[in-house]
Amino acid sequence: MALQPFTSNFEDNSTEAGFQFTFYCDLCREGYKTRFIECKSYKKGRFFRGLGQLASAAGSMTGGRLGNLGYGLDRGSDVISERFQGMSPEWHKEHEPAFELGQNEAKGHFKRCPRCKKYVCDNDWNEEAGLCIEEAPRESTEVAAARAEKMVEDIKAKASSTQVFTGTIEQRTTLCPKCNKPAGEGKFCNNCGAPLSVTKCPQCGAGFAPGTRFCGECGFKVG
Repeated sequence: MALQPFTSNFEDNSTEAGFQFTFYCDLCREGYKTRFIECKSYKKGRFFRGLGQLASAAGSMTGGRLGNLGYGLDRGSDVISERFQGMSPEWHKEHEPAFELGQNEAKGHFKRCPRCKKYVCDNDWNEEAGLCIEEAPRESTEVAAARAEKMVEDIKAKASSTQVFTGTIEQRTTLCPKCNKPAGEGKFCNNCGAPLSVTKCPQCGAGFAPGTRFCGECGFKVG
């Protein structure tokens, strides 16, 4: 028989040794794991496996007559230890009531929203409104979030209207003193390879290329 969970978000963590389930909040997916319920048939199987090992050891000492009995007991315990699809009928009989117990335990940690019908944890429940926070957001939380968003907007607006760079941007083309073509920004002309060492004007301190006759800043004759 298929399991009928109270919420669509659950995980079956059961093993051959016992039963345990995790149920998840429909909003935040935070999970609650139920207590572990030991499987009685698994416990019984361990007992029979122990008998089988003892019988096998005794059989090897008595010529093998009891060894066959031990083999049969071991084979029986293998059925009990099969997992999931191969679980024993006894395991399945215990699985369904264990699932019901797990559900009843988990229900105490979730609340069902009467509006959207979702099961949510305490973190996603608005106690004052009696609804989940998706249907009735908490006022204090929304106010705090709105204030934070507005603060970020104000910071960006203030930054965009603030002048940060106060200098001037100029772009000058250096002419090679030898070929009289744009020389680029390196130490040598991009066209003829002539050196582009800069000399300073003795009057204003501005730099100029070799071969220049007048300073480009103050007009002082330098050549």
